[in-house]
Amino acid sequence: MWNLVFLCFAGFLASFVDSIAGGGGLISVPAFFIAGFSPYFALGTNKFAATTGSFTSSLRFARSGKVNFSVIKYIIPFTLIGAILGVKTVLLINQDFLYPLVMALILFVGAYSLFSKNLGMENGFTKVTKLNLALGILLGFTIGFYDGFFGPGTGSFLIFGLISIFKFDFVSASGNAKFLNFISNVTSLVVFAIEGKINYLYGIPIAIFMVFGANFGTKVALNKGSKLIKPIFIVMSLGVALKLLIENYIL
Repeated sequence: MWNLVFLCFAGFLASFVDSIAGGGGLISVPAFFIAGFSPYFALGTNKFAATTGSFTSSLRFARSGKVNFSVIKYIIPFTLIGAILGVKTVLLINQDFLYPLVMALILFVGAYSLFSKNLGMENGFTKVTKLNLALGILLGFTIGFYDGFFGPGTGSFLIFGLISIFKFDFVSASGNAKFLNFISNVTSLVVFAIEGKINYLYGIPIAIFMVFGANFGTKVALNKGSKLIKPIFIVMSLGVALKLLIENYIL
Protein backbone atom coordinates (compact mmCIF):
# COMPACT_ATOMS: atom_id res chain seq x y z
CA MET A 1 0.00 0.00 0.00
CA TRP A 2 2.79 2.44 0.90
CA ASN A 3 4.52 1.61 -2.40
CA LEU A 4 1.34 2.52 -4.26
CA VAL A 5 0.90 5.79 -2.33
CA PHE A 6 4.55 6.68 -3.03
CA LEU A 7 4.23 5.89 -6.75
CA CYS A 8 0.97 7.85 -7.09
CA PHE A 9 2.61 10.90 -5.53
CA ALA A 10 5.70 10.51 -7.75
CA GLY A 11 3.44 10.07 -10.79
CA PHE A 12 1.50 13.26 -9.99
CA LEU A 13 4.73 15.26 -9.60
CA ALA A 14 6.29 13.73 -12.72
CA SER A 15 3.29 14.48 -14.95
CA PHE A 16 3.02 18.00 -13.51
CA VAL A 17 6.63 18.78 -14.50
CA ASP A 18 6.43 16.86 -17.77
CA SER A 19 3.36 18.76 -18.97
CA ILE A 20 5.24 22.03 -18.49
CA ALA A 21 8.71 21.33 -19.86
CA GLY A 22 9.26 17.58 -20.32
CA GLY A 23 11.58 15.39 -18.25
CA GLY A 24 8.95 13.77 -16.03
CA GLY A 25 10.64 10.40 -16.48
CA LEU A 26 13.48 11.69 -14.29
CA ILE A 27 11.02 11.48 -11.39
CA SER A 28 8.73 8.57 -12.23
CA VAL A 29 11.16 5.93 -13.54
CA PRO A 30 13.52 6.04 -10.51
CA ALA A 31 10.41 5.91 -8.29
CA PHE A 32 9.42 2.57 -9.86
CA PHE A 33 12.90 1.22 -9.22
CA ILE A 34 12.78 2.39 -5.59
CA ALA A 35 9.45 0.58 -5.25
CA GLY A 36 11.16 -2.66 -6.34
CA PHE A 37 10.01 -2.99 -9.96
CA SER A 38 12.24 -4.88 -12.39
CA PRO A 39 13.63 -2.71 -15.24
CA TYR A 40 11.20 -3.89 -17.94
CA PHE A 41 8.12 -3.64 -15.71
CA ALA A 42 9.31 -0.24 -14.41
CA LEU A 43 9.60 1.10 -17.97
CA GLY A 44 6.42 -0.57 -19.20
CA THR A 45 4.20 0.44 -16.28
CA ASN A 46 5.64 3.96 -16.33
CA LYS A 47 4.94 4.22 -20.07
CA PHE A 48 1.34 3.09 -19.50
CA ALA A 49 0.70 5.66 -16.76
CA ALA A 50 2.69 8.46 -18.43
CA THR A 51 0.84 8.07 -21.72
CA THR A 52 -2.46 8.91 -20.01
CA GLY A 53 -0.91 12.07 -18.54
CA SER A 54 0.60 12.93 -21.90
CA PHE A 55 -2.79 12.55 -23.59
CA THR A 56 -4.46 14.77 -20.97
CA SER A 57 -1.83 17.47 -21.34
CA SER A 58 -1.95 17.33 -25.15
CA LEU A 59 -5.74 17.65 -25.13
CA ARG A 60 -5.68 20.66 -22.82
CA PHE A 61 -2.98 22.42 -24.87
CA ALA A 62 -5.01 21.73 -28.02
CA ARG A 63 -8.22 23.11 -26.54
CA SER A 64 -6.33 26.26 -25.55
CA GLY A 65 -5.15 26.80 -29.11
CA LYS A 66 -1.49 26.04 -28.35
CA VAL A 67 -1.19 23.12 -30.75
CA ASN A 68 -0.62 24.20 -34.35
CA PHE A 69 -2.28 21.42 -36.34
CA SER A 70 -1.40 23.10 -39.63
CA VAL A 71 2.21 22.22 -38.77
CA ILE A 72 2.12 18.97 -36.83
CA LYS A 73 -0.39 17.17 -39.08
CA TYR A 74 2.55 16.70 -41.48
CA ILE A 75 4.98 15.72 -38.73
CA ILE A 76 2.84 13.16 -36.84
CA PRO A 77 3.09 10.31 -39.40
CA PHE A 78 6.89 10.60 -39.51
CA THR A 79 7.08 10.69 -35.71
CA LEU A 80 5.04 7.48 -35.60
CA ILE A 81 7.22 5.76 -38.23
CA GLY A 82 10.37 6.88 -36.43
CA ALA A 83 9.11 5.53 -33.10
CA ILE A 84 8.24 2.14 -34.61
CA LEU A 85 11.68 1.84 -36.19
CA GLY A 86 13.30 2.97 -32.94
CA VAL A 87 11.53 0.32 -30.85
CA LYS A 88 12.48 -2.39 -33.35
CA THR A 89 16.09 -1.19 -33.53
CA VAL A 90 16.54 -1.18 -29.76
CA LEU A 91 16.12 -4.96 -29.80
CA LEU A 92 19.13 -5.29 -32.10
CA ILE A 93 21.65 -2.61 -31.10
CA ASN A 94 23.43 -1.79 -27.84
CA GLN A 95 22.36 1.63 -26.55
CA ASP A 96 25.60 2.37 -24.68
CA PHE A 97 27.25 4.34 -27.50
CA LEU A 98 24.41 6.88 -27.35
CA TYR A 99 25.10 8.07 -23.78
CA PRO A 100 28.01 10.45 -24.47
CA LEU A 101 26.30 11.85 -27.59
CA VAL A 102 23.01 12.47 -25.79
CA MET A 103 24.76 14.06 -22.81
CA ALA A 104 26.64 16.45 -25.09
CA LEU A 105 23.51 17.39 -27.07
CA ILE A 106 21.25 17.94 -24.10
CA LEU A 107 23.90 19.92 -22.23
CA PHE A 108 24.09 22.14 -25.32
CA VAL A 109 20.29 22.52 -25.37
CA GLY A 110 20.15 23.46 -21.69
CA ALA A 111 23.16 25.80 -21.78
CA TYR A 112 22.08 27.52 -25.01
CA SER A 113 18.59 28.10 -23.57
CA LEU A 114 20.11 29.44 -20.35
CA PHE A 115 22.35 32.01 -22.03
CA SER A 116 20.00 32.97 -24.87
CA LYS A 117 17.74 35.50 -23.12
CA ASN A 118 15.18 35.87 -25.91
CA LEU A 119 14.93 32.21 -26.94
CA GLY A 120 11.29 31.12 -26.86
CA MET A 121 10.04 34.21 -25.05
CA GLU A 122 7.94 35.48 -27.97
CA ASN A 123 6.00 33.62 -30.63
CA GLY A 124 7.62 34.51 -33.96
CA PHE A 125 5.82 31.86 -36.04
CA THR A 126 4.42 33.33 -39.26
CA LYS A 127 3.70 30.54 -41.76
CA VAL A 128 4.62 27.08 -42.94
CA THR A 129 7.31 27.08 -45.63
CA LYS A 130 8.87 24.20 -47.55
CA LEU A 131 12.08 24.63 -45.56
CA ASN A 132 10.67 24.71 -42.04
CA LEU A 133 8.20 21.93 -42.87
CA ALA A 134 11.03 19.70 -44.18
CA LEU A 135 13.09 20.42 -41.07
CA GLY A 136 10.04 19.77 -38.87
CA ILE A 137 9.42 16.39 -40.54
CA LEU A 138 13.08 15.49 -40.06
CA LEU A 139 12.83 16.53 -36.40
CA GLY A 140 9.67 14.46 -35.87
CA PHE A 141 11.14 11.34 -37.48
CA THR A 142 14.48 11.65 -35.67
CA ILE A 143 13.01 12.31 -32.22
CA GLY A 144 10.33 9.65 -32.73
CA PHE A 145 13.09 7.14 -33.54
CA TYR A 146 15.14 8.34 -30.58
CA ASP A 147 12.19 8.07 -28.17
CA GLY A 148 11.45 4.51 -29.27
CA PHE A 149 15.12 3.56 -29.16
CA PHE A 150 16.37 5.34 -26.04
CA GLY A 151 14.21 8.17 -24.67
CA PRO A 152 15.89 10.47 -22.12
CA GLY A 153 15.47 14.13 -23.06
CA THR A 154 12.86 13.56 -25.78
CA GLY A 155 10.68 16.44 -24.55
CA SER A 156 13.64 18.80 -24.29
CA PHE A 157 14.83 18.02 -27.82
CA LEU A 158 11.33 18.47 -29.26
CA ILE A 159 10.72 21.81 -27.52
CA PHE A 160 14.13 23.16 -28.48
CA GLY A 161 13.74 21.93 -32.08
CA LEU A 162 10.27 23.43 -32.52
CA ILE A 163 11.43 26.79 -31.15
CA SER A 164 14.49 26.78 -33.43
CA ILE A 165 12.64 25.71 -36.59
CA PHE A 166 9.23 27.38 -36.29
CA LYS A 167 10.09 30.27 -33.92
CA PHE A 168 7.41 29.21 -31.44
CA ASP A 169 7.48 30.54 -27.89
CA PHE A 170 7.90 28.05 -25.03
CA VAL A 171 4.14 27.70 -24.46
CA SER A 172 3.35 26.82 -28.09
CA ALA A 173 6.48 24.66 -28.37
CA SER A 174 5.49 22.74 -25.22
CA GLY A 175 1.96 22.17 -26.55
CA ASN A 176 3.14 20.90 -29.94
CA ALA A 177 5.97 18.87 -28.40
CA LYS A 178 3.58 17.22 -25.96
CA PHE A 179 1.29 16.18 -28.82
CA LEU A 180 4.17 14.68 -30.82
CA ASN A 181 5.59 13.02 -27.71
CA PHE A 182 2.20 11.42 -27.07
CA ILE A 183 2.35 9.80 -30.52
CA SER A 184 5.75 8.21 -29.83
CA ASN A 185 4.65 7.23 -26.30
CA VAL A 186 1.66 5.30 -27.61
CA THR A 187 3.91 3.36 -29.99
CA SER A 188 6.22 2.29 -27.16
CA LEU A 189 3.22 1.50 -24.94
CA VAL A 190 1.78 -0.92 -27.50
CA VAL A 191 5.09 -2.80 -27.66
CA PHE A 192 5.33 -3.07 -23.85
CA ALA A 193 1.70 -4.24 -23.69
CA ILE A 194 2.27 -6.92 -26.32
CA GLU A 195 5.34 -8.11 -24.42
CA GLY A 196 3.31 -8.28 -21.18
CA LYS A 197 5.57 -5.84 -19.31
CA ILE A 198 2.87 -3.67 -17.68
CA ASN A 199 1.63 -4.07 -14.09
CA TYR A 200 -1.93 -2.80 -14.46
CA LEU A 201 -2.72 -3.22 -10.73
CA TYR A 202 -0.27 -0.38 -10.05
CA GLY A 203 -0.45 1.30 -13.44
CA ILE A 204 -4.15 2.22 -13.40
CA PRO A 205 -4.21 4.16 -10.08
CA ILE A 206 -0.89 5.84 -10.92
CA ALA A 207 -2.30 6.82 -14.31
CA ILE A 208 -5.25 8.54 -12.58
CA PHE A 209 -2.86 10.65 -10.49
CA MET A 210 -0.80 11.42 -13.60
CA VAL A 211 -3.95 12.74 -15.29
CA PHE A 212 -4.49 15.11 -12.34
CA GLY A 213 -0.83 16.18 -12.44
CA ALA A 214 -0.91 16.78 -16.19
CA ASN A 215 -4.10 18.84 -15.90
CA PHE A 216 -2.62 20.98 -13.14
CA GLY A 217 0.74 21.40 -14.89
CA THR A 218 -0.83 22.39 -18.20
CA LYS A 219 -3.07 24.91 -16.46
CA VAL A 220 -0.04 26.47 -14.75
CA ALA A 221 1.91 26.54 -18.04
CA LEU A 222 -0.92 28.24 -19.91
CA ASN A 223 -1.44 30.81 -17.16
CA LYS A 224 2.21 31.61 -16.38
CA GLY A 225 3.57 31.30 -19.93
CA SER A 226 7.14 31.20 -21.16
CA LYS A 227 8.58 32.97 -18.11
CA LEU A 228 7.77 29.87 -16.04
CA ILE A 229 8.39 27.21 -18.69
CA LYS A 230 11.86 28.34 -19.71
CA PRO A 231 13.59 27.96 -16.31
CA ILE A 232 11.89 24.58 -15.68
CA PHE A 233 12.90 23.49 -19.18
CA ILE A 234 16.54 24.41 -18.49
CA VAL A 235 16.56 22.62 -15.13
CA MET A 236 15.02 19.44 -16.55
CA SER A 237 17.35 19.44 -19.58
CA LEU A 238 20.44 19.73 -17.40
CA GLY A 239 18.90 17.19 -15.00
CA VAL A 240 18.66 14.57 -17.76
CA ALA A 241 22.32 15.14 -18.68
CA LEU A 242 23.36 14.87 -15.02
CA LYS A 243 21.35 11.66 -14.57
CA LEU A 244 23.05 10.06 -17.58
CA LEU A 245 26.47 11.16 -16.32
CA ILE A 246 25.91 9.70 -12.83
CA GLU A 247 24.44 6.43 -14.09
CA ASN A 248 27.16 5.68 -16.61
CA TYR A 249 30.38 7.32 -15.45
CA ILE A 250 30.12 7.69 -11.67
CA LEU A 251 28.07 4.77 -10.32
